[in-house]
Amino acid sequence: MATGQFAYANNTNRFLAAPALSDQAFAVAGVPFDGVVTNRPGARFGPQAIRAASLMLCDGIHPVFDVSPLGQLGDALDMRLPNASPLPEVRRAIEAQAAALMAKHHGVFLGGDHSVTLPLLRAAKAQYGNGEPLACVHFDAHCDTWSDHFGEPSGHGTWTYEALQEGLISPAHTVQIGIRSSGERAAREYVADQGGQIFTARALRGLDGSGLRPAIDAIRARIGQRPCYLTLDIDVLDPAFAPGTGTPEPGGLTSSQVLTFIEELAGLNWIGMDCVEVAPAYDHAELTSHAAACFVWTYLCGQIAKK
Repeated sequence: MATGQFAYANNTNRFLAAPALSDQAFAVAGVPFDGVVTNRPGARFGPQAIRAASLMLCDGIHPVFDVSPLGQLGDALDMRLPNASPLPEVRRAIEAQAAALMAKHHGVFLGGDHSVTLPLLRAAKAQYGNGEPLACVHFDAHCDTWSDHFGEPSGHGTWTYEALQEGLISPAHTVQIGIRSSGERAAREYVADQGGQIFTARALRGLDGSGLRPAIDAIRARIGQRPCYLTLDIDVLDPAFAPGTGTPEPGGLTSSQVLTFIEELAGLNWIGMDCVEVAPAYDHAELTSHAAACFVWTYLCGQIAKK
């Protein structure tokens, strides 16, 4: 990673108090941008809140995978972004810094609003796609498949549509989990209409543990071993579990449901992850940032356990 691309922080502000990024296999980096949110701002402060919450994980040994990311994880701190610039310029800065990181490390990114996923996918496809679109597993309350953003051509609610249009992700290998927000049918069902699969929050209501097995098996069968990117909008959780987000939607998933998916899907060919839309100003008792930290930690442990 080129010197000076990321902002300074001491080790108590790093994920799991991990050391600064050098030659570790796995990297965490913050993407502190929330310039295109449609409701409450504040997700630019998510990366540091998630890092602070991660310190409660102590030695970091996961109870399912029995490993810790420590020793194989470095924190690249936060990207330096031109936050006052137009969205395309911000996205170019994100893509360039993500590409440099992905060239040497398995990247995990802390948002930021969900618009940051599009440039992360652009970098990921260039690094891992081998000329083919990636697979994508997308946790969210919202479909993010609107063709415009309240009159603007792009934003945090359009990235899935744009990623499919650009050929960054394969329609047949795209899975959405937890969708439940209001919206016209064309947007709500866009991924399914393109050949992908949607597991709505309503369809998953009341299911946990073995009850999620059919969905997990279907995702494994659909994705196979295609290089796959995981994007997790924290508002996939019910606001009871994640009040600290810009667009909370009642009727969401539980923390245990999301953890079950991450744990049971660890064997997919993951090439990167982001966790976005944590807005600490609206959080109560750091519930949201602790959930986000736990999800990121679980993902990392699952990948390390495979090695």
